[in-house]
Formats: sequence, structure tokens, C-alpha cells
Amino acid sequence: MSEEVLLMGPGPSPVSQRVLRALSRPLWGHLDPRFLAELDDASGALRLAFGSSARLTFPVSGTGSAAMEAAVVNLVWPGRRVLVLENGIFGERLLAMAQRAGGDVDRRSYPMGSPVDPEDVRRALRARAADVVAVVQAETSTGVKNDVDAIAALAREQGAQLIVDAVTSLGGMPVTMDAWQAAIVYSGSQKCLGAPPGLGPISVADTALAVRPEGTPVQSWYLDLGLIARYVGTERLYHHTAPISMVFALAEALRALREEGLEDRFLRHRKASSALRAGLVELGLASRVAPQDLLPSLTVVHPPKGLDEATLRRELLLAEGIEIAGGLGAWKGQAWRIGTMGESARLGPVLRTVGAIARVLRRGGVQVSPTAASEAATAAWESAR
Repeated sequence: MSEEVLLMGPGPSPVSQRVLRALSRPLWGHLDPRFLAELDDASGALRLAFGSSARLTFPVSGTGSAAMEAAVVNLVWPGRRVLVLENGIFGERLLAMAQRAGGDVDRRSYPMGSPVDPEDVRRALRARAADVVAVVQAETSTGVKNDVDAIAALAREQGAQLIVDAVTSLGGMPVTMDAWQAAIVYSGSQKCLGAPPGLGPISVADTALAVRPEGTPVQSWYLDLGLIARYVGTERLYHHTAPISMVFALAEALRALREEGLEDRFLRHRKASSALRAGLVELGLASRVAPQDLLPSLTVVHPPKGLDEATLRRELLLAEGIEIAGGLGAWKGQAWRIGTMGESARLGPVLRTVGAIARVLRRGGVQVSPTAASEAATAAWESAR
């Protein structure tokens, strides 16, 4: 088996050669003005991607889960009323973090594969006011998108601070932090942005941290955004040693994003997901999610009946050099999660994946046509808008 694998799961996604070259650049110190200029450049590009004017926008030194925890522990403290909207594994993770931070947490749960219901959120907020509302825009465990526009409007009516998880959406679909008037939006470097895992982009509204009572320290010293702001801001006070090479890689990936343009990037993700789904339908693999709720970055389908889905995924990896993922939580063993993110959101990787799945299914005794699947995918790519 070759070391080179086409990553078509829910992340990490493939990275381009230019990003790989950026990883191999000679190191600079984390207080070197040249490195700080690179960090500032990345932060500026992140504001574009987040749709944010917030000064405190930067990559957290840690994965998307670190950015998630930074958002939670800086806005939640003992007794603060928090409404977590949960329709998958990463909503559950937000819930667990808010509880650990001591919040007075209310949970509204929705079935896996279904979006958050804004009308239910309205009822929940009328029944019990919240200081913080937390929601996942793109639920990675199910491939469902949530209506953050509607949820943000409800949070504003209530005067609640809004936390948005954009880990699987940033760079692949619109994220509009300023329009939402969100307090914090965070993401991960390894998905639609097309960089390796290890950084958690975050954008923090200018007034978001001001409401914390004096004498109530942030639960985490490392993730205290007030302290980190003194390093990534104009003071440049040492807080921790930033992951230099990872910032180089993210900065290069973001340069590519700016060169392509956000709207063209979004279109490419829509075209890739449409192509993938058309090919999978031709192979008899039905979506687990209603069409109106689908993400452009992640497709979740029922695995073929009568065959062991984990065995098929393993054969896809070892024999075809392509990695996809299985289901999480209640969908373990009952779903395939296939990503079209960043560099994988192109027709070439989609056709390679569809063809490889067809071959694996045929070896398992399923009568499918790789040619027909590839033709369906190509037609969908060309017609998608």
C-alpha cells in the first residue's frame, strides 16, 4: 500500500503541494517580527472567511476542539445560563464543555440526521432565558447544516451571546459572523480551508469578553482569550510558543483561498458534493439526510445492505488508497461519511472515489457500473450552480 492516501473522509482533507512546501520552510521564532507579520496575514484572511471585522481573529494553537473549548470557557462560568442546541456528536461535545465550565446548561436535542428546529429554539428561549446559545453550523457526525441565520436572530432578540461551531463549514459555505452578531465563531484548519490539522481558527467579537465578572477567572489559563490577545494583538507579549510551521501552512492555504475567491470556493464545494451524490445514487447508496439539509462539504449515506461496512471501508483504503469514515454515535456501523472539502472538492478526487467504491462493491457481489456512476457524477458537476 502506498503512503499516499486520498483523504475523502470528514477531515482531515488533502492539502496542496504549495501548503506542504510551506510546512517545510525554515523556522522563525514566535516573536520574530517576520513571523508575527505572517500571523497577521493569516488573521486578516480568516476575517474574510469568517465574515468578521473582529480584531481578535487568529488561529488557536490546537485543533478545532481546542478552539471549541476556548469559546466555551471564555463565555461560560458557574451559574451562567447556557442553551446548547444538539443534533449530533459535536453538539454533545459543546454540551459537555459547557457543563464542565460550570454553566447552568439547558439542552435541546434533535434526532441525528435532522436540523435544529428554530421554532423549538424560540419556545425554549421564551420558557427560559439564556445568556449564551451554542450551535453547530455544520454537524460533522451527520452531514446536516443548521439554520444559523434564524438561530442568531433568536439569540439577538434574547440578548444572548452566540457561539457557532464552523469547523466543517468555514471556507466551504458562507459563514457570516458580523451579520449573525455572534460572540465567538470557531473552526479547524484541516477541513475546507485545506491545511493540516493542528490549528483552530477563531473570531471573537470585540465586546464578547467584556461581560465576564471581575474576579471570575477563565477556567483554562492556556485558552484564556484575554491573555492570548496580548500576544496576537499589538502588545506582542509572550503567552506560549506558537506552532510556527502550522501557521506557515495555514497562511499559505488562506492565500490560496483569497486567490480563488470565496464565492468561487463555495461554488466548487457545491459542485463537488453534487457530483459525489449523483455518483453514489447511481451506485445505490442513498443519503441519510434530507436534500434541503445537506452540507456541501460532507455527504452521509447508508452503506450497502448485506455487507460489512467496516470491511468495505478497509478494502477501500488498503486496495484503492482512499479513506472514508464510518458513522459516529447512534449511526456507528450504519453510515458512511464522505467529505468534499478543500482540495478534495474537485471533480478528479470525486471521480476517483466513485470509481473505487464501485469496484469495491463489485468485488463484494453488488452489480453496479463504475462507468455509469462516473458519468452521473460528471453530469452533476457540470450542471451544478
